[in-house]
Amino acid sequence: MRGKALLLSAWLVPGIVLGQSKPLETFPVSAVQLLASPFQVAQQTDKAYILALNPDRLLAPYLAEAGLPPKAERYGNWENTGLDGHMGGHYLSALAYMYAATADAQVQQRLTYMINQLEQCQQQNGNGYLGGVPGGRAMWQQIKEGRIDANSFGLNKKWVPLYNLHKTYAGLRDAYMIGGNEKAKGMLIKLTDWCLDLTANLSDEQIQQMLRSEHGGLNEVFADVAQLTGDTKYLRLAQRFSHRAVLEPLLAGKDMLNGMHANTQIPKVIGFERIAEVGGDPAWANAATFFWKTVVENRTVSIGGNSVSEHFNPTTSFASMLESTEGPETCNTYNMLKLSKQLYLTSGSTRYLDFYERATYNHILSTQHPGQGGFVYFTPMRPRHYRVYSQPQEGMWCCVGSGLENHGKYGELAYAHRGQQELLVNLFLPSRLTWPAQGLTLTQETTFPREERSQLKLQLKKARQFALSIRQPNWLPTGKLQVLVNGKPVATSAVSPGYVTVQRKWRSGDVVTVALPMETKAEYLPDHSPWVSFVHGPVVLAAVTDTTDLVGLHANGQRMAHVASGPLYPVEEAPVLVSTDKNVAAGITPVPGQPLTFSAAKLIDSDKYRNMRLVPFSQIHDARYMVYWPVTTPEGLAARKEEIRRRDEEKRALEARTVDQVTPGEQQPESDHGFQGEQTESGSHRNRHWRHAKGWFSYNLRNPNRSARALRVTYSGGDKDRQFTILVNGMPLTKVALQGNPQGDFYDVDYALPKALQQANAPTTLVVKFEAAPGSTAGGVFDVRLLK
Repeated sequence: MRGKALLLSAWLVPGIVLGQSKPLETFPVSAVQLLASPFQVAQQTDKAYILALNPDRLLAPYLAEAGLPPKAERYGNWENTGLDGHMGGHYLSALAYMYAATADAQVQQRLTYMINQLEQCQQQNGNGYLGGVPGGRAMWQQIKEGRIDANSFGLNKKWVPLYNLHKTYAGLRDAYMIGGNEKAKGMLIKLTDWCLDLTANLSDEQIQQMLRSEHGGLNEVFADVAQLTGDTKYLRLAQRFSHRAVLEPLLAGKDMLNGMHANTQIPKVIGFERIAEVGGDPAWANAATFFWKTVVENRTVSIGGNSVSEHFNPTTSFASMLESTEGPETCNTYNMLKLSKQLYLTSGSTRYLDFYERATYNHILSTQHPGQGGFVYFTPMRPRHYRVYSQPQEGMWCCVGSGLENHGKYGELAYAHRGQQELLVNLFLPSRLTWPAQGLTLTQETTFPREERSQLKLQLKKARQFALSIRQPNWLPTGKLQVLVNGKPVATSAVSPGYVTVQRKWRSGDVVTVALPMETKAEYLPDHSPWVSFVHGPVVLAAVTDTTDLVGLHANGQRMAHVASGPLYPVEEAPVLVSTDKNVAAGITPVPGQPLTFSAAKLIDSDKYRNMRLVPFSQIHDARYMVYWPVTTPEGLAARKEEIRRRDEEKRALEARTVDQVTPGEQQPESDHGFQGEQTESGSHRNRHWRHAKGWFSYNLRNPNRSARALRVTYSGGDKDRQFTILVNGMPLTKVALQGNPQGDFYDVDYALPKALQQANAPTTLVVKFEAAPGSTAGGVFDVRLLK
């Protein structure tokens, strides 16, 4: 049964017209067994973390919403503050992938238990619905009646319930298609029928209004259901749940992504591509291709990640990437890998594999602690900062959910095949592929990238003619890919672009050896600013600078614990690379006798850091590090240091005075600060986010030591004739009349806080509310912070 279900992703169902032929197919996850390597360690570490979670605590929101008694208290953190149940959906997917990858009976039992319990919830609900959204029944009834209040933060005053629900949909799909649980298929279709009924009387305009709220990849799952069932009504549902505000610029080849919440958009685009595959619309596929191209080429750093504080930064300036503690988000890369896999399978282009390899080896592998387990949310690119890790019973962030899935999927794209005539080796990953249809077992033995070669050993039930194609990665010097069969050079061809192919009659015992010489190259940021990272082959190199002040290294259950909140070390005190050579990488030299270890001593202008070693970034944990390095010439060194110092000094001084801060209009900071509001909107201006309201909006700011003395609010110089009141804990603090500011685009105003808030019995949470005067507007507000 397991093998049967695992092949469902290749189904072509009558009644659905495929718009693009699929020249390639992947193998089931169950067909690829990882062998000894850091990837296998990551897989096993993930499995232990998965099994350390309590399924009854994950199920509690579903049971409660179905009116059934929970068997355990629900988890805290995001699981009891509005996103209740989202982790349960991720958990289904993680169990499905981990069972497929390891055939572990305990993992299968856990998956079966989860599905059986969720089935009871769905049956109790009686209408096909299955979810943990708090107060979901009443909210969905409002939606059904056309009463829709949506913004980027949520829907009908609930925290992104459609996003939450998508995790359940995806979990059911993966439980069936990857994990082989037959019951999950029927549950998935019932849940999709519930959504059809929910939206049956809503206009397309009303659904588009609803999609202003983050909704994950609902369009992708509905397209999957269309293919599973062969029923076009589900394809229509997928099309209706495709956000036109994002789709239409992409169809026109326009990059309008600056300031947008990055991971809200990527799943939508995965859905655009999926709909194109199932429904036959090449324009939508082109939109997905354009999105991938602009994100990877213009918005992605060397490790394969993107975004600052979860949002796409301007392509013309990566300064915020280097300043922020909230660098690339793991969920973004998780979803970019899904999109890359889809685009590879429909196009056959190995450029998607080049990105897939880079992001997997560097970002994904680095986001799990290899010893204790635990997942990373943000990976700062700020020099000399660090990452923090979740703990199984504490952190319930989105990147824990995607992290649970990530490390069970390493084998999913290591190999592919074109019919029965061509086997493609995509990743140089220690692994064993079983291909029953060909009577073939291929064992890939390698310590790559520690060694510059890989060996493929074939076992065949009988001799067979087929093509073996080996990917020629973009990091490999031209003409340097060498292939030996049984120790002898062989002729190769280019049957598939991006591969070298050996066509012959293969016999059991044949051994193919692939030489993979690597070079060290310098990669600048996409904005071409003078910051450089080093890449050896596909491996990003980094250096440990400190192991000090790692505050909150293993995060607790606090709302902002996923951010590395330790001191910001001065950027101007970080090592600077000085070179007269245009090829900065020429100054990076291997350390003899230590594989994948390099010295930058010839370049570093600091005795303190000169003896640092560069190693694969994925090996660095529990430390502050350098991925990107400022680079200059000897003549420009003094000016370069002064420029960095000037940029960083003011930021650090402000951070030192800040007790708490929220950026209006950014989804996660607002969520973490208890955003509420009525008649309020958000957007961006000159690459900064804002919020204003015809009614009001508020945030809960933390003042744990009662040390705040002032409230600083940032306004735009262009906002005029706006009147509103700022209240703190319900008491008016000041009346504001915005009349613009001809001195600049943005300006700060500090409002003194009442001395009563300093008293020992004063509250430690300050509710800061912006309330518009009748007929006027409160804001726009670009930054709100409490200052010592």
